[in-house]
Amino acid sequence: MKILFIGDIYGKLGRETIKKILPKIKKEHKPDLIIANAENSAHGSGITETTQSELKESGIHFITMGDHAFDRPEQANVCFADSQPIIRPANLPDQLPGHGHKIFKTKLGDVLIINLLGRVNMPFQYDCPFKKFDEIYKSYDHEKIATTIVDFHGETTAEKICFGHYVDGRAHIVVGTHTHVPTADARLLPKKTAYITDIGMTGAYNESIGIDLSLAIKTLIDQVKYKRTIPDSGEVILSGALINFDTTRKKAKSITQIQYFDKI
Repeated sequence: MKILFIGDIYGKLGRETIKKILPKIKKEHKPDLIIANAENSAHGSGITETTQSELKESGIHFITMGDHAFDRPEQANVCFADSQPIIRPANLPDQLPGHGHKIFKTKLGDVLIINLLGRVNMPFQYDCPFKKFDEIYKSYDHEKIATTIVDFHGETTAEKICFGHYVDGRAHIVVGTHTHVPTADARLLPKKTAYITDIGMTGAYNESIGIDLSLAIKTLIDQVKYKRTIPDSGEVILSGALINFDTTRKKAKSITQIQYFDKI
């Protein structure tokens, strides 16, 4: 099974990047499953029914989220409906709409996808992602699951790396999201879990992690929080990882970081 996991899609330009570049990746690599983190897909903050539909029409099979999952609460019940191929972090409060893990059926078997938030340097007191993973993992019959994938949405490299080793051999694929800056550590852990600390972002390239660079710099110099703006055009990047997974042996064979550049 070939799995493509795309890093944080940021705003309209990120969605346009998916439309332009994803067909090239599909032609080149022929992934069986395409997952994307889309917590910033609606103007850099959250997701809407419209942006969610747009991403699905562009070829995204399944969507994960992060700490901005509920930035647009009026859209939450629709976006996170049981029928939708989307999850929000599992260690958010239970009373929130949606689920933190789901089974997604593919022609090569059922895939368990889990979304978790890191706690270090994050704004709220989320439940422990390590204990939450254990709880979720124990609730499934893994003989019936082809592969288990985790999107760990966290701020620090140390927490993500510790989590990767903690679930090594149980989760088959662990990708980090959130910082929008890709790390150069894609590898197989000792028990053959495919791992990368952060897969980066999809959207404006020569900007401040997706935001207009001039105002981002001015905010740092003046120490005033100016309204962030997102470019409508320019150089773009699609970042992510390609994982080759052996569904018979239930072992990852390889994980490769990818970056595609273009101009919109």
